[in-house]
Amino acid sequence: MILAIVPLWLVMAVAVSANGQTSTDTAPDWTQFHRNNMQRWNPFETTICVGNVGGLQLKWKNPITGPMFTTIESSPAVVNGVVYFGSDDNRVYALDISTGSLLWRYTTGYIVGSSPAVVNGVVYVGSGDGNFYALNASTGALVWKHSGDGYSIESSPAVVNGVVYFGADDSNVYALNATTGALLWSFTTGDYVQSSPAVAGGVVYVGSNDGNVYALNATTGTKLWSVNVGGPVESGRGKWSGLYRLRHRKHVCAECQHRRPVVERSDWKHHFFACSGKRGCVCRH
Repeated sequence: MILAIVPLWLVMAVAVSANGQTSTDTAPDWTQFHRNNMQRWNPFETTICVGNVGGLQLKWKNPITGPMFTTIESSPAVVNGVVYFGSDDNRVYALDISTGSLLWRYTTGYIVGSSPAVVNGVVYVGSGDGNFYALNASTGALVWKHSGDGYSIESSPAVVNGVVYFGADDSNVYALNATTGALLWSFTTGDYVQSSPAVAGGVVYVGSNDGNVYALNATTGTKLWSVNVGGPVESGRGKWSGLYRLRHRKHVCAECQHRRPVVERSDWKHHFFACSGKRGCVCRH
């Protein structure tokens, strides 16, 4: 089963086998942005392939009502038959995966471009209103809210070992207690942190618009190393690629943009960096 999100609509497509029967999705849940702490792929997918992807058919679509030009930049999380995502109409949504019907929605104070993480019955997501929210996954009720300095949170969270990690436009990386929302630590970079963290081996890897990729101690927030990659590292928001650990787990990869004099996305040059988990960046493409 594949989820595709486009402006104003949430659309679900399903694989149809050669005999016309709709396949049943038995794969584990997709609990957060890039599935499993930036894994970026689903090892359990056995139905959709090059041979049948052209036969995907629309199963349902749900119009997201809101202001004109409302779009959905957030990537979905899928847990226990429910699709969770944020929208530019300031809301977090939960839809039934089989029918697309609305189960609940929660209104924040601004655009929700962050992609939610769903762990232990709680939806974790940031908002452009500067707050980070924990919502009951079944009802949408507020569990707790961490109020920042009013700066947008576009970074998508990683939830590891009872801690929620994310960045914010106040230039900080945050670690919160997943149960209470209490601040465990914060680390200040030199610019917006719209990149989403990857966490492995007790280390938080995250990029900043100051042009650096940081490795931080996951327990204390102490900087282990940083590497300047020559341009903003914005990867990891709902619509961007993200930092991620390679399968052999020896390197963390990041994408950055090198700007030309005209600062428009179409004028940015994209480079991919592979960084040693202990020593920093070693190559780029």
